[in-house]
Amino acid sequence: MRIVEIKERTEILINQLLEVWEDSVKATHLFLSSEEIENIKEYVPQAISGVSHLVIMESESHKSIAFMGIEDRKLEMLFIKNSERGKGLGKQLLNYGIENYNVNRLAVNEQNPEAKGFYEYMGFKTYKRTELDEQGNPYPILYMRLDR
Repeated sequence: MRIVEIKERTEILINQLLEVWEDSVKATHLFLSSEEIENIKEYVPQAISGVSHLVIMESESHKSIAFMGIEDRKLEMLFIKNSERGKGLGKQLLNYGIENYNVNRLAVNEQNPEAKGFYEYMGFKTYKRTELDEQGNPYPILYMRLDR
């Protein structure tokens, strides 16, 4: 496995990452309905294309199996293909972001306790909570920052 920084965001790559995103979200965001996932999915390619720093984890066969997006020291997205979860890929990617882009902030759905626990394990602490997500939906968001 290897970490790759992506400059050129081709349609093929964006579609591969969209598949990773959908697989990850279906496994971890159990509070979302299938319809809500489909609605959010429409905006994901734009988010992937627009984030300043896109970093992917490739398998030995050069398939995208995880990715993160970073904007101004904030982790904007981190998704891992469900079959690859629990193998340390999130830790590797997040450490890469901390070391190379000084990532020190993120937001996570409160209803995704595995992600919250992972970020706490990685040294992040909650400093703010909102009842609604950034789109105004009733999904509480925890804002966390690195406490090192």
